[in-house]
Amino acid sequence: MKTSSKREAFLLLDDGLFIKGTAIGKSSTQGGEICFNTGMTGYQEIYTDPSYYGQIIVNTTSHIGNYGVFDKDQESDHPQISGLVVNYYSEVYSRHKADGSLQDFLEDAGIVGIADVDTRMIVRHIRSKGAMNAIISSEPDKEKLKEELAKVPSMEGLELSSVVCTESPYIVGENGRYKIAVLDLGIKKSILTNLADRGCACKVFPAKTSYHEMEKWKPDGYFISNGPGDPSVMDYAVDTLKAILNGGKSLFGICLGHQILARACGISTFKMHHGHRGLNHPVKNLKNGTCEITSQNHGFCVNSDIRKSDLIELTHVNLNDDTVEGFTVKGKKAFSVQFHPEASPGPHDSRYLFDDFIKMIKS
Repeated sequence: MKTSSKREAFLLLDDGLFIKGTAIGKSSTQGGEICFNTGMTGYQEIYTDPSYYGQIIVNTTSHIGNYGVFDKDQESDHPQISGLVVNYYSEVYSRHKADGSLQDFLEDAGIVGIADVDTRMIVRHIRSKGAMNAIISSEPDKEKLKEELAKVPSMEGLELSSVVCTESPYIVGENGRYKIAVLDLGIKKSILTNLADRGCACKVFPAKTSYHEMEKWKPDGYFISNGPGDPSVMDYAVDTLKAILNGGKSLFGICLGHQILARACGISTFKMHHGHRGLNHPVKNLKNGTCEITSQNHGFCVNSDIRKSDLIELTHVNLNDDTVEGFTVKGKKAFSVQFHPEASPGPHDSRYLFDDFIKMIKS
């Protein structure tokens, strides 16, 4: 395990907040949109989720790194975040099956981070001021950091799915009974695992693949994945979903896929104040009245005007802020949710949605 001597690091936010701490990961300078995740576990899954591409993550749990990293916990082939902000950082890990330390993991991936800072204060600041760009660096000159921070693009208006998606099609669950064409907008590996475990042969296509090209494979249904970026600038994906809906086959979307499906039905999306990111978001299932404790990761949301649409039936709402969490398309075999059912096992499990998708295909 690599050991790092204590090095200074600095965090600068767009609104001028300037914080000194200890450098972790690689010594460098990196910027991105700063946001926080309230999950108490699963830091490796967060860092490797393509939906976090280009973002600086603040972990609200106070101890990070204490159980190391494990290859099978990866949600993609490598970390996707731009930077990391934590309170207490442990280079020593105790998990018996860990493959290595978080420090080695971050250094090898070139991820810049800062520790020994008051993450509670930073989270309260973001909740009050809203999501914004930030930069982490070992450079102490605030004015120089301001110049670098000004070069970091805003997440609003960015198309990123084509950056993080697969370059060429591949298959997961080759011998599966149901052929599922997966439009990769930044998919997590655990989503594909949940589909394969239910007898699906998933062919994963790059984000900008046309409906016509996917239909050549003669799939039984379509899955539209999660991913990073602004759905309002993804007209190519909206056009693909319109074609899928017209084709009449079963369709299931998660997170960004949920937002793109809404736009395909004429419903707009918007940038949230500070987004939903964590493992503990309560969502009401309007079909049966139950509350589901969900995993979420999104900075954009479907407009509440969806409630007025004749094309849509609302199925899930967020109990914290009443935002749209799920819907079905009337007269079509299509539905979507904003949260991540693959990441919510337990007594309030939302993985039944994958089963619902299979039932829809079979019907």
